[in-house]
Amino acid sequence: MLVEVWSDVVCPWCYIGLTRFHKALVNFEHKDQVQVVHRAFQLNPDAPFDEQRLTLEVLAEKYGGGIEGVRQMTKQVTEVAASDGLEFHLDNTLSGNTLNAHRLLVSLENPDDQYELLNAMFASYFTDSKSLFDTESLLEIVESAGLDKQWAFEILDSESAYGEVVSDQATAQSLGANGVPFFVVDRKFDISGTQPTEVFEQALAQAWETTSN
Repeated sequence: MLVEVWSDVVCPWCYIGLTRFHKALVNFEHKDQVQVVHRAFQLNPDAPFDEQRLTLEVLAEKYGGGIEGVRQMTKQVTEVAASDGLEFHLDNTLSGNTLNAHRLLVSLENPDDQYELLNAMFASYFTDSKSLFDTESLLEIVESAGLDKQWAFEILDSESAYGEVVSDQATAQSLGANGVPFFVVDRKFDISGTQPTEVFEQALAQAWETTSN
C-alpha cells in the first residue's frame, strides 16, 4: 500500500500530522507492507531566495493582528505540538523559499532516507530554530540525518529535481489538496489536515481492507 504525503518543511501542522501518522503506522498490523513517500508542496513558492525574514513578521503581514496576535496563534500550535512530544520554538524561526529543501527530499529514492531527512529538517527548523534556506545549513542537516553531503551538494549545485517539485505541487492540486499535510493512499483515498492519531489508524485499516479485497 502506497501512502504519499504532501507537506512543506516549514509547516508546523505538517510536522505534527506526520508524527501522528507514523504513530498510527507503528500500530498498524500490515505496516511492513506500507510504503510512505514524501511529496513536495510549497506554501509560499514565491518567497525570495536571497532573503530570510522572521516568521512572526511574515505571518503578521499575512493574517494581520500584529506580532502579538501571531505570538498567541503560535503559542497554541506550540502547545499542541508539546502534547505530541514535539518541542517548538516558533518565535525564533525564519521564513524563506523551501524549494531547495524539497529538491533534496524528492531526489532521495529510499523512502526511509526521505523520512530521516524530513524529520531532521523539521527538528532543525522548529526545535533548533535553524535555517532551511541556504546551502550550508541544508548540508549540515543532511549530515545530521546520516546522508551523503557530497550527494546533497551536487543536487543543490545543479538544476536537478526542479521539475519534480513543480510536478508534485501540481499533482496535489489535481487531487484536491487545498493545503498540507495531505495524505493519499494508493491514489484512491485521501486524508486532509492534521488529524488525531486514531483517525489515521482508522484510515489505514479501512484503506487496507478496501485495497486487499
